[in-house]
Amino acid sequence: MKNIELNKIIKLENEVGYFSGQIISKTLAQNANVSMTLFSFAKGEEISTHESGGDAMVQVLDGTGRFTVGDKTHIVKKGETLVMPSKVPHAVYGEENFKMLLTVVF
Repeated sequence: MKNIELNKIIKLENEVGYFSGQIISKTLAQNANVSMTLFSFAKGEEISTHESGGDAMVQVLDGTGRFTVGDKTHIVKKGETLVMPSKVPHAVYGEENFKMLLTVVF
């Protein structure tokens, strides 16, 4: 783990802030087997369609995001989780300000 305090109770949603017109990311773990990254999206910001080499689990920590996975669109809200399969094109859009924890298992 990196970029996060160890042996302390925290709220992940407080580890990244909102900034108008920006997407903020903070890597918590990165190796050949797993990647964990916190994101905050300002309303209207997006990550365009791309693919991942591993299964990607998104946990929305605050707000609401829109996820397009293949030909299906999901609106995911605070407290909800979505798993996006490996090698399926997907995109992310900030329906409103939102934060998520992305865990990719390779």
